[in-house]
Amino acid sequence: MTWRKKGTEHTGDCSRNSKVLRQRRAEVPNQGEMAAMADLSKDRGLVGNRKLEEQIGMLQKEPSQEMLAVVLTTVRRRMKEHGQMIVPVEADASGFLRVQIMQIEDGEKWLAVYTGFEEQMMGGQSIQSTFLSDIGQLLNMALQEDSVEGLLINPWNRSLRLSKNLIRIILGEG
Repeated sequence: MTWRKKGTEHTGDCSRNSKVLRQRRAEVPNQGEMAAMADLSKDRGLVGNRKLEEQIGMLQKEPSQEMLAVVLTTVRRRMKEHGQMIVPVEADASGFLRVQIMQIEDGEKWLAVYTGFEEQMMGGQSIQSTFLSDIGQLLNMALQEDSVEGLLINPWNRSLRLSKNLIRIILGEG
């Protein structure tokens, strides 16, 4: 097939061109892929935490041993994927950064972490500094710190308290 366009001659196979067009359409990401790509632009270590947030929300709505097992399995999977969480830090009087420990209503102290920036901002507190840490490191830190009961994921919304016993289960120690 031959056609002319403003003084130039083009030759081509229409069936081949439509095949290329179909391939290009197939390469366009769907909404889920686009959401994942948007998460990538935020921080790669946090990608995948949205699933954990959803499962924690389901556990809050319908608490059961089965749903708890699903959530713990997801935490373990994210740990093996080298997933990360946001850790708030505070400067002490001497200028050293300390991981923020949160005291809840009953007086217990927990190491507070967040699955994403949206969860972090829900508390309304102005957290001056944060860093990202590997989930496995956070679990081990909570186990080793005598002054805390465990890890408190998302204290403000889709919240989950991982006691030291649950942490041992996640790590395969209990």
